[in-house]
Amino acid sequence: MGDLGGRAALRVIAAVAATIAVVWLALWYFIPAPPHELTIAAGIKGGAFEHIANRYKERLARHHVTLHFRYASAGGSTQLIADPKSGVSAAFLFGGLLNSETAPDLVSLGRIGAAPFWVFYRGAETLDRLSQLKGKRAYVTVATGDLVDRILAANGVKPGDLAVRPERGALEAQHLLQRGEVDVAILPPIDLNAPSIQVMLRDPNIRLMNVSQAEAITRLFPSLNRLVLPQGVIDLEKNIPPADVNLIGSTTAFVVRKDLHPELIYLLAEVMKEVHSGGGVFQRPGEFPSLTDPELPMAQEAVDYYRNGPSFLQRYLPFWMINYAKRVTAILIAAVAVVIPIFTYGPRLYAWLVNARLLQLYRRLRLVNAQLKRDLTADQVAALHDDLQSIDHAATMLPMRHSDMFFSLLMHVDMTRTRLAARLAELQPERRVA
Repeated sequence: MGDLGGRAALRVIAAVAATIAVVWLALWYFIPAPPHELTIAAGIKGGAFEHIANRYKERLARHHVTLHFRYASAGGSTQLIADPKSGVSAAFLFGGLLNSETAPDLVSLGRIGAAPFWVFYRGAETLDRLSQLKGKRAYVTVATGDLVDRILAANGVKPGDLAVRPERGALEAQHLLQRGEVDVAILPPIDLNAPSIQVMLRDPNIRLMNVSQAEAITRLFPSLNRLVLPQGVIDLEKNIPPADVNLIGSTTAFVVRKDLHPELIYLLAEVMKEVHSGGGVFQRPGEFPSLTDPELPMAQEAVDYYRNGPSFLQRYLPFWMINYAKRVTAILIAAVAVVIPIFTYGPRLYAWLVNARLLQLYRRLRLVNAQLKRDLTADQVAALHDDLQSIDHAATMLPMRHSDMFFSLLMHVDMTRTRLAARLAELQPERRVA
């Protein structure tokens, strides 16, 4: 019976080991390790998005994640992030370019900042309505898809009403305005501190349009918002701008593909909060990154991070260890789920095995008693005696000797031994005669 207990223990150990192995393989498949490389669409080379992406790259490198850039206009960034074969997993996008219907495979990590559409012009005439741009030589951005065209169309400005030049960036727009080769430049939402923006704001020959209908435009285009550039915020001493300027602006979204690893989304949310949570001319401290996105569903991991901060594991473990810690935790839970039933039902199973062994010995004992009812020779009785000794020896090897069945078996063994002894005594004279 000692062998029985040893075999049972081996079976239990083998079952636990097999369970752990299966759970580990399942977790390896269902909870894969996060990638250590990420490719992002960073807009135009040398643009504001590249500057932000470089700040991301610096912080991600601390967690041993390498950030790669793909350059394109904002429209090109939309195509890259929407194409699952492009290798791009994240992108900066202006508001109004995509929504949950046109891009069902994307989720937002929140809006990261607000910036205005910059409408610069030159000339003595004061321009404060977009409808006044008819017939002007214009430098019009294409970085925001057809959004600018739709805004201009709402103001009665059709594509044929402008002598549009191809877009090459804010620096090109600055040079064209300074040389007088264009009358107006409409630039995408670029950071206020971009060098070309600062130069044009300080140039006495270039003026920034104060859009008098900014509030009405933002009501008609929900993806836009009204922004105010306060008087003197560029240069208090020189009072630039000389009065508050109403602007139409847009918020920039940082979007990722839905299949991006959750741990990497947590890490990106952490980086975004470090980079964008400060205040600025067009935003209050803590306003960005936002908890909502009006156009795309939010990644739940990002929302959890913005609301609750880093998780317990993120506080105390480096990024690359978090996934392994989750796997080990899951394995421990699975092991507990296996071990607890073993401790609960194991004693019952063990008692059942012992009782089964006792019943087997009882069956052998009944066979001995059945044989005693027949006419036997002395040698046959001696053989039954040997069988009885084997049964007695097996019974003494059983654990749980305090059970009623065990004592009952010993009692019946003793009774059978007495009968055998009497039967053998009866047959002794016959053996001597023989």
